[in-house]
Amino acid sequence: MRIAILSRNPKLYSTNRLKEAAITRGHEVRIVDHLHCFMDITAAKPTVHYRNEEFGRNHFDAIIPRIGASVTFYGTAVARQFEMMGVYGVNESVAITRARDKLRSMQLLSRHGVGIPVTAFANRPDDISGLIREVGGAPLVVKLLEGTQGIGVVLAETKKAAESVIQAFMGLGSNILVQEFIKESKGSDIRCFVVGNKVIAAMQRQAPEGEFRSNLHRGGSATLVKLTPAERRTAVRAASVMGLNVAGVDILRSNRGPLVMEVNSSPGLRGIEEATGKNVAGMIIEFIEQNAKAGKTRTKGRG
Repeated sequence: MRIAILSRNPKLYSTNRLKEAAITRGHEVRIVDHLHCFMDITAAKPTVHYRNEEFGRNHFDAIIPRIGASVTFYGTAVARQFEMMGVYGVNESVAITRARDKLRSMQLLSRHGVGIPVTAFANRPDDISGLIREVGGAPLVVKLLEGTQGIGVVLAETKKAAESVIQAFMGLGSNILVQEFIKESKGSDIRCFVVGNKVIAAMQRQAPEGEFRSNLHRGGSATLVKLTPAERRTAVRAASVMGLNVAGVDILRSNRGPLVMEVNSSPGLRGIEEATGKNVAGMIIEFIEQNAKAGKTRTKGRG
């Protein structure tokens, strides 16, 4: 197969591992910087131009989008163009944008009965007390909708602190979510790595002393964890609701069962592979081998 990895940095661990796994399994691989692409959106013959090359309908059999949050709009436009050309995307453009929108993803998960922390959203600071009351009071968590890797996530331990943080973010014109704080999780969460319709690997991430964010980018540590059947079902269901074939589903263990914090469409491979010892990159390539067919996209560039 001919596989393109849409990635801005060929030196990233995840990009390298996917390339290595694909080559090991006998495939041709190109790393394509999506920001250096431009598109000919002609109905009869849509194409993607990359540097001095033109990629047509039969140039690639599959693409693996590894699109950073800061370039979601353009990156998904490139992925959508490949979909219009009939190229199989392991994660489709609509699913990526759906998962990247924290508010939309929480609304979709809630609508489909997937457990999430109590979450509130408002546009104006008219009733901050109501927002705080809705999530059960302080302590609570305030999240920037545009934040990634734990950036823009604040724990407000008192009502006064919560009011100050919410007022500050709203004063800057930032969109925020206010969520209940799940204290029984004790600064840890579980990253479930979903490929297809099953969890292929899972790790527990623990925040360092004095920190409540367990992201590995924030200094958290990762260890192998055994999931309960409910956690497995929740992770698979969350990925399915987003429409993602490959996803990192972050779950909190609460007194009322597993609660989904976030569904990541471009989950990193280093932490999960090191914590579990599993060849996650190889499993992703194997999934592509089993599912990639010309024109096999649910959305075919729509949406």
